[in-house]
Amino acid sequence: MPTDLDQQMVRIMDTLTSPGQLFETVPAQRGGVTMPAFKNAPPSLFHYFAYYANQHGDATFLVDGDLRLSFAETFMAARQVAAGLIARHNVQKGDRIGIAARNSANWAICYLGTIMAGGCAALLNGFWSGEELAEGVDLAQCSIVLADEDRAARLEGHEHGAKVIVFGHGGKVEGDLAAIWPNAEQASTPLPELGPDDLATILYTSGSTGKSKGAYSDHRGVLHGIMSYAAQTVMSLHILTERNEAPSAPPSALVAVPLFHVTGEIPLFLQSFAIGRKLVFMPKWDAAEAMRLIEQEEISYFVGVPLMSYEMATHPDRDKYDLSCCKSFAAGGAPRPPEHVTKIKEAFPEGFPLLGYGLTETNAVGCGNLNENYMAKPGSTGQPSRPLVDLAILDDDGNPLPQGSVGEVSIRSIANFLGYWNNQEATRAAFTDDMYFRTGDLGYLDEDGYLFIVDRKKDIIIRGGENISCIEVEEAIYAHEDVAECSVFGLSDERYGEIPAAVYYTKPGRELTPDALTSFLEDHIAAFKIPAKLWRAEEALPRLGTQKIDKISVRKQFANA
Repeated sequence: MPTDLDQQMVRIMDTLTSPGQLFETVPAQRGGVTMPAFKNAPPSLFHYFAYYANQHGDATFLVDGDLRLSFAETFMAARQVAAGLIARHNVQKGDRIGIAARNSANWAICYLGTIMAGGCAALLNGFWSGEELAEGVDLAQCSIVLADEDRAARLEGHEHGAKVIVFGHGGKVEGDLAAIWPNAEQASTPLPELGPDDLATILYTSGSTGKSKGAYSDHRGVLHGIMSYAAQTVMSLHILTERNEAPSAPPSALVAVPLFHVTGEIPLFLQSFAIGRKLVFMPKWDAAEAMRLIEQEEISYFVGVPLMSYEMATHPDRDKYDLSCCKSFAAGGAPRPPEHVTKIKEAFPEGFPLLGYGLTETNAVGCGNLNENYMAKPGSTGQPSRPLVDLAILDDDGNPLPQGSVGEVSIRSIANFLGYWNNQEATRAAFTDDMYFRTGDLGYLDEDGYLFIVDRKKDIIIRGGENISCIEVEEAIYAHEDVAECSVFGLSDERYGEIPAAVYYTKPGRELTPDALTSFLEDHIAAFKIPAKLWRAEEALPRLGTQKIDKISVRKQFANA
């Protein structure tokens, strides 16, 4: 039975997408299939940045420690970086430019400058080891990597085909970005013409096959991802206005999730241009510091992996801070335990917990569950996001299943990515013939059209919003010369949702302690991928009739221990 909020959302979205309105839709072709597109979508991200930087002008956009930049100042800094990339480093349209750094205002400026120069921004995972960073650089065939000192140091000693250009954080923008800043004559370097079909981004995704894949998108896909979120935001503002609950302060958000992930890139960072939202950076996650910044900067919107809002809700110092300005506590990247939803609402009675469901490959677009609907159905990721998302539950052959049946969650929209870079086989496997992207998640739709995720088809662990491929971790363990067999699986964890665990069996006569194996893994994979629990088996691991390791039996045996 549709709730009052459901009906309100339908009514408002129908108005926002009607002819002559900002979010009016028209039919468009994608992969030979007709689907809705926004009539008023800008032709490129450059046009989008320029228009809204001019619209919001002197309003504060980026706050990074003592650095405060307006929308206009941010755009002009990015324009300088674009000119410097072209004039000093010979960047050509379509070149892949890696960005490897922690969150900062300069990360954002490097991203914008790369796009404005006609480059494709390859968003390297800042948590990766040097070996993984080098693999990511070569996977996307990056010609240049813009890296901060920490990531540049990790890359040293690892072969890759890119030129590394180092930039800093925390000082004057032109000083921190001196290596890509143009001189006076170069500052007016012409920028290339960009359109919807030009390459825009590559984001890295961990799937069941092990090594990361590079999901690439054109300007059209990224822009429709942004506009889809903007439509949801405008709808939500209309709802709050009708309830006399609209915030009086300008919109602002805390940047607590990595910008190299799609949740940080699109709904948080890029959407902020359209809605004039201030972004406040924090170098690393700390619940107490987050609450201090929320109070100081009057943050109205918070998004993080589920554990972040829960840590604030349960923090012993929560009552020391006035967090009443924050009306939304959103989560993405992983499901929230239902009991956390109630806890967050109790801790922040003037706000509401929200949940979004989207993937790297969908440019974050998928479903949303908000306000009292989320409280009523805390186990659901919500309804498909209108007006773009066509969501279906499919069987293994790509046929739709009836309502209530469990199958693979599949999403079709013009915001979807184009494919995996230089991996046609994986690209073909990712899409059905009629352009539904197979998410790898298993779920069902209830009688109200709300999506419930029940399992994963892909062999991955989601630790605090970071996807970990079991196969990739197993390959890293097998690289140790003393290991004969291993199995990696996820364990439930109250803080992170899941943590990786592993069981290994050594070759005859070899000695390898869990501590020694952990030390070995530290040189090869990111810290968040290293198993938090390691068991050494005393005998060979159980196998199925196919002679594959029986992962279910292994998990049951050791997880119970």
